[in-house]
Amino acid sequence: MHGKYRHGVSKLALIAIIVVIAAIAIGAGTYYFTVLPRSQIKNPDTIIVATIGEPETLDPAWAYDTASGEVIFNIYDTLIFFDGPKVDKFVPMIAEKVPSVENGLIKDNGMTIIFPIKKGIKTHDGGEITPEDVEYSFERAIVQERDGGPTWMLLEPLLGVDALEELGDISDPSQAAKIAEMIDKAIEVEGDNVVFHLAKPFPTTVFFQILSQTWSSIVDKECAVKNGAWPGTWDNWVDYHNPEVPELQEVDCGSGPFMLEKWEHGKEVSLIRFDNYFLGPAKIKRAVIKRVDEWSTRKLMFLKGDADIIYVPRQHMKEIEGAEGVRVVKDLPTLQVDAIFFTFEVDPKSPYIGSGKLDGNGIPPDFFKDVNLRKAFAYAFDYETYIKEAWLGEAEHIPGPIPKGLPGFNPDQPKYTHDLKKAEEYFKKALNGEVWEKGFKIIILYNTGNVQRKTAAEILKENIEKINPKFKVEVRAVEWPTYLKAMVKGQLPIFIIGWIADYPDPHNFVYPFMHSSGTFSAFQKYSNPTVDELIEKGITESDQSKRVEIYKELQKIYYEDVPSFIIDQPLARHYERDWVKGWYYNPIYPGVYFYVLSKGY
Repeated sequence: MHGKYRHGVSKLALIAIIVVIAAIAIGAGTYYFTVLPRSQIKNPDTIIVATIGEPETLDPAWAYDTASGEVIFNIYDTLIFFDGPKVDKFVPMIAEKVPSVENGLIKDNGMTIIFPIKKGIKTHDGGEITPEDVEYSFERAIVQERDGGPTWMLLEPLLGVDALEELGDISDPSQAAKIAEMIDKAIEVEGDNVVFHLAKPFPTTVFFQILSQTWSSIVDKECAVKNGAWPGTWDNWVDYHNPEVPELQEVDCGSGPFMLEKWEHGKEVSLIRFDNYFLGPAKIKRAVIKRVDEWSTRKLMFLKGDADIIYVPRQHMKEIEGAEGVRVVKDLPTLQVDAIFFTFEVDPKSPYIGSGKLDGNGIPPDFFKDVNLRKAFAYAFDYETYIKEAWLGEAEHIPGPIPKGLPGFNPDQPKYTHDLKKAEEYFKKALNGEVWEKGFKIIILYNTGNVQRKTAAEILKENIEKINPKFKVEVRAVEWPTYLKAMVKGQLPIFIIGWIADYPDPHNFVYPFMHSSGTFSAFQKYSNPTVDELIEKGITESDQSKRVEIYKELQKIYYEDVPSFIIDQPLARHYERDWVKGWYYNPIYPGVYFYVLSKGY
């Protein structure tokens, strides 16, 4: 499966026209309040973040959640990295240069990309990063390729597939050997260079965005192998494919600005400055990410200055605004959307379809195959009320899965609005009038504690039940693992979930929302051959203007087919003590980048 699921709090060469991020300094509102004297700055050499939850793993080839990513991108480096708040500009890190056609490092119409590797970069384990480490890092990530992991983003440009199984049966030794040869040839060392050979035309900027993320972290091979990771040999690579547990679960094999000091599960992750960092030591000595699930405790820590940065739930934000010594940055544009999805073929054994028949006590498994029902639900939703109640007005109702700020976003695209008369019209058309005559009962789940999803489900319930007394909607809360498991198994006739960009490109949204093999589409059993063809064309098209037109066409089909409908693109906020210096916003970061931070006035 692809992508980062947002389970309630925020966790894939056209991009040069992205405009929203460049406008952050203008569009975001910053609020400053009374400060404490310099002498009262607490923990002056430490940045403390108080948040909820904790990382899943420290293995960069495995991690696909923002909590893990926040730690990983502080202890590892990548070949290149985002240039400050920009998502379409890059700076060299482990690489000597950012490749370009002009400097001769991009060849064969973008199919060959060369990265000269810096010398003398020290690792936390006492070694030095070499071109062989770089090659190993990418090959290891592809070899590991665990279910539901991030490796598909490397497989797509380098091998032309979303999963290694598409290349052959890895249980067959002869086919496994052929696959190994393909992986080995995709990333090669040539002297001081690492050379990537792409399997198909792929936007260079998108490839660079993928290389700037945590799944592309450069690992110290000697350290990794010493800790049980794949040894880099091809005769046994299948033994390391799709492991049950991450190889580097709590191991630091990085060269980044911070080292892992300790991970106290359920309590905190502590990072300590790496004084031999090749760009120079960080300004702070230590960074601590504390797990503080209870809001009142987290709030008190922040107001007392015992935490420098905190996560504030939307419903509690008024409790922080105006507090002494606090800085609030508002109206930050995000690259995430929330939507309501329909499952076209629900598992007949699902406990969430009642009788499984259209008899007023349930729904048939193929209920939402009828586009009239999908349109009826979309018109029954009150978008304005939802944004006002669930997001306190700090979100937008956008027309399609491509968020505002990415190429192809079309503000003029038609979108569904709250219109109960139209909803009634489509309900009457559904299943040749049988839905209106017989009625139905549907269960809508939300994950416990998710205020936004609960609000969305209750709005649907209220409006649908208004239309016809034979229509019944039950809203039910379940724990997140239960919700996710039921969604993946195709048991939910309707589900509400969010998507955060893996990388800032429209492909990372249309694929999961619309492609027959995409994350959500696959769960839903939604398939449209025209859509698949357009999506494949969009990611390989080199002409920027043509690519934009492809994504506009996809959004038109999205409106007509209604496999899901978008309910919001939220704005973000950032809360910090006003003695924190150096923070900037990049919507693609998985968390706080500690290297740029210091404390003082």
